[in-house]
Amino acid sequence: MLTLPEKLLFLVLASVAVWYAFIGFRRVALVVGRGSRTLYYPRWDALPRRAGSAIARTLGQGSVFKDRPVVSAFHAFVFYGFVFYLLVNVVDALKGFVPPAWYAGIGFGVVGGLFRFGADVFGVLVLVGVVFFLARRFVVGDARLEQGERTAQHEAVAAGAIRRDSLIVGLFILGHVGFRLLGEGFYVAYEGHADPWQPVASALAGVIGYGPDRLLGWHVGWWGALGLILAFLPYFPRSKHIHLFTAPVNFALDRRHPDGRAVPFGALEPIDVEDETLEQYGASTLEHLRVPQLLDAYACIQCNRCSNVCPANVTGKALSPAALEINKRYELTLNAAAMAAGEPSPRPLLEFAISPEAVWACTTCGACMEVCPVGCEQMIDIVDIRRDLVMMQGDFPSELQPAFRGMERTGNPWGLARDKRMAWTEGLDVTVPTVDENPDFEVLFWVGCAGSYDPAAQATTRAMARLLERAGVNYAVLGKGETCTGDPARRAGNEYLYYQLASENVMVLNETLATHAVDQATRKLVVTTCPHCFNALFNDYPQLGGEYDVVHHTQFLDALVREGRLAPMASEQSVTFHDPCYLGRHNGEYDAPRRLLAGDGEGAGVREMPRARAASFCCGAGGAQFWKEEEEGDARVANVRMAEAAATGASVVAAGCPFCKAMLSTAVGEGDAPVVKDVAQLLDESHQRAAGA
Repeated sequence: MLTLPEKLLFLVLASVAVWYAFIGFRRVALVVGRGSRTLYYPRWDALPRRAGSAIARTLGQGSVFKDRPVVSAFHAFVFYGFVFYLLVNVVDALKGFVPPAWYAGIGFGVVGGLFRFGADVFGVLVLVGVVFFLARRFVVGDARLEQGERTAQHEAVAAGAIRRDSLIVGLFILGHVGFRLLGEGFYVAYEGHADPWQPVASALAGVIGYGPDRLLGWHVGWWGALGLILAFLPYFPRSKHIHLFTAPVNFALDRRHPDGRAVPFGALEPIDVEDETLEQYGASTLEHLRVPQLLDAYACIQCNRCSNVCPANVTGKALSPAALEINKRYELTLNAAAMAAGEPSPRPLLEFAISPEAVWACTTCGACMEVCPVGCEQMIDIVDIRRDLVMMQGDFPSELQPAFRGMERTGNPWGLARDKRMAWTEGLDVTVPTVDENPDFEVLFWVGCAGSYDPAAQATTRAMARLLERAGVNYAVLGKGETCTGDPARRAGNEYLYYQLASENVMVLNETLATHAVDQATRKLVVTTCPHCFNALFNDYPQLGGEYDVVHHTQFLDALVREGRLAPMASEQSVTFHDPCYLGRHNGEYDAPRRLLAGDGEGAGVREMPRARAASFCCGAGGAQFWKEEEEGDARVANVRMAEAAATGASVVAAGCPFCKAMLSTAVGEGDAPVVKDVAQLLDESHQRAAGA
């Protein structure tokens, strides 16, 4: 127990530390509150359910273990140790203030023994974990923690703020836990005998030597451990350690539908372009970002995992999703007092957070959001910055202008005539009915712009038509009534053009699929071969009043095979499947195409690439990249992906997206490089071989 002067000193120091920490945390809350509250998807509803989910996600550490299992294990040492130390510190504080008889109960019995054992073991694990992380950053110099040469860095970051903060936090944890273990060692020595529940403290006591005069050492350890907490508290809101509190809040405020379902990555926050009072489209400054986007900056743990999986970053381009969040964080910290007082942020995002080159390098693949252990939404930030550049400043890559013009004038980014939408049916050996010719259709085949106009994608569309005919599906197409979904425009930041195209499609679809809202028994299904069309129809169009039953063609074909309406694929070729970002990561479908490719189980099988499913590497076409030149870097994204596919030894790369197919095909080299075909083409070829036999 402390002496009376020690108690008074501690109370005074604790009051000062807590007060300054309160000021810091309050300032963070006020700064985050400066963000826009214009949210389409609810963030504040069902708070008890959200809080429970956030606690489970935080304690489960599942998002951390998505990547880097070894590093994640050491992080778990530190995390779970600190969770337990919340209780340890409370008990230690009580030991300093109450007579020994008051807390003697916790020192005896199984419960007390388990508590002491946990404190002892977790203390060691925390020290091991922190030493690992300090060595990783300052001794080994893990390259995964560094930014590329082309990446924009905040002035504070360039001056070494991250390393300094990491060192302060690391030394604080080492000192706090080290002093605590040392103090317990002295206390065991003071008691005069080893404590079987505290093997580490007992070992220290043996080194120290037993004796009644060892209580002074406990005082030193107590003050060292708890005194460091008091010293660190005012700095806490400025440190990376704040993610301990902001990350769970970030989890709690993730995007959810009213029924609790997670909102897919592919669904963007809409802009009400018809609101004449709206003065800002997108984000040019910090306060234009939404509240959760500012919270992201404080939740970010600066681990660089998002940048390590970003296809633009991996191929040496200027984009680093991690740098975006880190730069936001240091700018917020630098201007926290002014922004908390209501003053505007002093400079636009493009001057400190991210460069224009990096903004346009993003493929919107969602890999950054998928891997982030604390739920940051870097991709959504980038799309919002694009919206400002396109709609407010008219500043975007010149190569996008023809695509924008084509979508606006002819309803497709190629700028080809509307009356050519059915040209893909010319020479086809089956009849493709339109909705006018077959008004009683059950399935609407949404062909899409690529499937209508691009020669390579037309091969997939024709294969799909033959398969639908072979399976006896009662289907129809919109023909000339179909127009671009607007996905390229929206991902490029041209929300107004997207709104025009999507509104036209919603009107046509609502009229065509009128039974959808009238009779649940006659709901009509929409099938598309393009994941980007699928994502727009399924995730974006409900924002405009268009809710449809939409499936990707691999899902539909898989269902037809399982129902026995189509024969399983039979192939002697070895195949590897490239997961389209907008089918897999954005919408969670990984199994249907693989089941189709596995077929009758007698072929050469499906060979997985190292990066597959949720960890799949982008083809480089998303985010309107297909319509512009790739930013400067060390390699083309498609070339990197195709090299991975070739390394599997597969003779065929199976695609489920017309843009993936086009990008990977352009990356094919000479010689034994695999060919690229859509899953529908492979299934159609299998049926043709069977019919020919």
